[in-house]
Amino acid sequence: MGKVAAKKIAKKSVKKSAQKSATKKKASKVKVKDRSHNVVLLRGRVGASANERTLPSGDKVSEFRLIVGRSSGDGVDTLEVTAWKVPLRNRCAKLEANDWVEVSGEIRRRFWRGAAGLASRWQIEASEIKAL
Repeated sequence: MGKVAAKKIAKKSVKKSAQKSATKKKASKVKVKDRSHNVVLLRGRVGASANERTLPSGDKVSEFRLIVGRSSGDGVDTLEVTAWKVPLRNRCAKLEANDWVEVSGEIRRRFWRGAAGLASRWQIEASEIKAL
């Protein structure tokens, strides 16, 4: 095989490779419909009165623990509930230990940097809190 023929074959190979790469890029840009659904509805007892704290950013948040029974009837789980909006924080201020409430919202994972490094916690971010 001559040099000219070898160059033509090499050009074709590079061209095919570039076409495949372009096709893969187009395929990766196709949007996939997001079918996730992050909605939580919990009913349980308030573990203790809520506390409100001011973050370094100046934002205020109320937090309380919600005690919910497991569907199997085997024990309970204690979940941290946060409320960011003023009306919800006001509602939290009225909660007392052992009050029964219904909380709807979303699961959130919070990250922060502490003395020991990066830390995280799962929380329920309330969008509604109803007394039962």
